[in-house]
Amino acid sequence: MKSYIWSLPTRVFHWLFAVLILLAFLTDDDKLLNYHALIGYGILTLLVFRFFWGYLGPKYSKFKDFPMAIKDVKEFIVNIFNPKQKYIGHNPIASYVMIGIFIVAFITILTGILTFGVQEGKGLLSSLNSTFFKKMELFEDIHEFLSGVLIALIVLHLLGILSDRVLHAKHETLKSIFSGYKVTDENEGIKLNIFQKLIAALFLVIFIAFLLFNLTTPSNPLIASMYKPIDYKKQNELFVKECASCHTLYPPHTLPKRSWLALMSNLENHFEDDASLSEEENKNILDFLLKNSAESSTQEVSVKILDSLKNKDIIAITHTDFFKTRHKDISKKVFECVDVKSKANCKACHSDIEQGLIEDDKIKNIRAFM
Repeated sequence: MKSYIWSLPTRVFHWLFAVLILLAFLTDDDKLLNYHALIGYGILTLLVFRFFWGYLGPKYSKFKDFPMAIKDVKEFIVNIFNPKQKYIGHNPIASYVMIGIFIVAFITILTGILTFGVQEGKGLLSSLNSTFFKKMELFEDIHEFLSGVLIALIVLHLLGILSDRVLHAKHETLKSIFSGYKVTDENEGIKLNIFQKLIAALFLVIFIAFLLFNLTTPSNPLIASMYKPIDYKKQNELFVKECASCHTLYPPHTLPKRSWLALMSNLENHFEDDASLSEEENKNILDFLLKNSAESSTQEVSVKILDSLKNKDIIAITHTDFFKTRHKDISKKVFECVDVKSKANCKACHSDIEQGLIEDDKIKNIRAFM
């Protein structure tokens, strides 16, 4: 007989969770980072619901109904080929995998929020950027490691569904994920009470409100950057006048002090041009560059350029290992095309660089130059 074991809220959670996890992996790209972060917050909202549902929901959805005792695991493994299935809801192995997915997904999102705040200076934890910026790679590495663990658990979950389909097809477990009904030996159906319906309805409203909020407020606190556009003309008009008249206005925080000192001490041979200034003008601009150099910034580009330079005496951003690594997959034809002409023409792709920002989502699509 067929028994109703998976309520509508449980099934809606399952499919929203699966879709958002898939979207999270599809948006794991620097240019889509804001969407990736918002999807992560969406998954977190679903996990909060599932936590409450695990205690307040109906039978089989509650955590206490997950058969996770060692004796249950042993019994399940010994009788795995038995056509009769003792466990109506999750079996013991599936229970461990599902709990593992929930826990790892939760920690992955927390480390993602940390990475987003510390490394990018964005989101709810953007204030941590100035405190932990020297540990940027640490949080990202942990986040990526946990993402790999999550993938492994999802693969185990899918393999479990496949094996159940082969070994216990008559129970229609796969169909139950869609319909809520599973073929059982006894009538073990569930029914939601009014309180459970209200809990499910409340979280659905919260989730829809979350989606609408993010669709109508692109620059909301969840993804807002702590960095604001800089009007360099207000800060130092001479710097803008002299440096932006011939090339991109490179933000001072893109090179360290020693690079600016070397560059400004040899303006007579400024990349094969004579860019000489009076002693007073030179000092004015140099002081400004030193005050706002990479050492004074917590922006990702500043930290990574400093790390890549180490003790090398480099005065061109394009010669840094960081630049070469970030641009290694870009065809030479892009840099040689009429709209770019040179690797040094950063503003051709980075529309916000002359405002002191190099945001990934502001990078022009290179296909526009092909």
